[in-house]
Amino acid sequence: MSATEAFGDDVGQAGSARVASGGLLDVLAVAAVVLDADGRIKLWSPQAEDLFGYSAEEALGQYAGRLLVHEQHLEVVLGLFAQVMAGAGSWAGVFPVRHKDGSTRLVEFRNMRLQDEQQDFYALGLASEQSTVREVERDLALSTQLISQSPIGLGVLDTDLRYITVNPAEERMNGVPAAEHVGRHVHEVLPYLDESFEAAMKKVLTTGTPILDQYTVGRTPADPENDHAWSISFFRLEAPNGKVLGVATSSVDVTERHRAVQEQRRTAVTLQRSLLPHPPPQRPGLTLASRYQPAEATSEIGGDWFDVIPLSADKTALVVGDVMGSGIGAAASMGQLRTATRTLADLDLDPAQVLHHLDSITDGMDTIATCVYAVYDPHTAHCHVSLAGHLPPVLLHPDGTRALLDVPTGAPLGGCGVTFDTTCLDLVPGDQLVLYTDGLVEIRDQPIDARLNTLLDFLDDPHRSLDETCDMLLGSLRHPGHFDDVALLIARAEPPSVAEETAPA
Repeated sequence: MSATEAFGDDVGQAGSARVASGGLLDVLAVAAVVLDADGRIKLWSPQAEDLFGYSAEEALGQYAGRLLVHEQHLEVVLGLFAQVMAGAGSWAGVFPVRHKDGSTRLVEFRNMRLQDEQQDFYALGLASEQSTVREVERDLALSTQLISQSPIGLGVLDTDLRYITVNPAEERMNGVPAAEHVGRHVHEVLPYLDESFEAAMKKVLTTGTPILDQYTVGRTPADPENDHAWSISFFRLEAPNGKVLGVATSSVDVTERHRAVQEQRRTAVTLQRSLLPHPPPQRPGLTLASRYQPAEATSEIGGDWFDVIPLSADKTALVVGDVMGSGIGAAASMGQLRTATRTLADLDLDPAQVLHHLDSITDGMDTIATCVYAVYDPHTAHCHVSLAGHLPPVLLHPDGTRALLDVPTGAPLGGCGVTFDTTCLDLVPGDQLVLYTDGLVEIRDQPIDARLNTLLDFLDDPHRSLDETCDMLLGSLRHPGHFDDVALLIARAEPPSVAEETAPA
């Protein structure tokens, strides 16, 4: 017969235990009491004082049964004590204890016999309030069920980034049995994942700041031939006393979405590249180089474009534009604007007039775009430039001096009905005009003025080939994972008789 059966659960209502800043035993507030063979209290822990209400001075030397047990329960308790002291084994169970304040509390007990060097026997009692024990048991059971049944992959790693445990969802995602995770380093289990995965966990361990929804692409041992994608969060695990225990991961498989976005990206890139000149045609009095680089973020293919349009009398229109937004819609709008620009260019209009008509066209397209439109005449060496909300081009001279063009910025194309201005430049042989979209220079953590100055700093060699300059600018100014596409067009003025062949973009 257990103590629970002997006394039932309706003897009293337990109070709440004090939670210390330590491990599980502290959470349980485990009290320790040592009795001699006669049942007198020989040792009394601080937790016993909290649990039973008696100080060590009040408890030591007293008969435990008389101090803590109600009279009607004393015979049963003494019988259990005699069994333990006779070597019949340890005893565990619940029985009601009389608190100093007169109340009755249900207490979980674990009792066992001890023996010292003099062959004397003692009884060790470990006790904790039943309500606290049940609360921990419920929390553990709930946590176990949540972890095992969660569709989200969950993993726990120690401070050396070796797996302690994974749930079934994580086991399925990784394609590795749970038992083969335990004790192994993350890269032993998942050798195909990018190094950023481990770097993120180390950062969380060091700083304690969680990382949420990190997009990770890689391959698993179960499917090493195909990319998979996950949205993974990392957070540090700490004991109640603040000791760092490791790092936990939660993973959501987003492979299907990743593949759909990749396919959309390929479609948008194909559409966009099909609408761009490749390579730009060679024009009288100009050497040309260009680049188009899509965003590295899979869903951010945009509407950037450049164009080189032959005009009458050896003149050339140079165009760079940027349709706001991303995806196939932006690429399609870019195609419409590029076609409209080419049609207007055939009319040999002033650049400001071209932008005025484009502004009217965008009113019916429900889109916004920026644009720079320039016309170069090699016979007069005049270049007429007009901007529609676009970043100013750079003029690089043969002596190495360079500056952003001081021309009116204008408003973006969008059906606003605003006027645009045209500025006339005189170019000499060797002058370079650098046209670009904002994806080349804009990043989230630096002001645009600083980035434009950085662009000028990189344009430090007027004798570098135009293709080398394009590659240098993209390699120096673009960051990994850039969230915007880039169109870049560089034109260098040459004597009309010079006909250099432009390298492919």
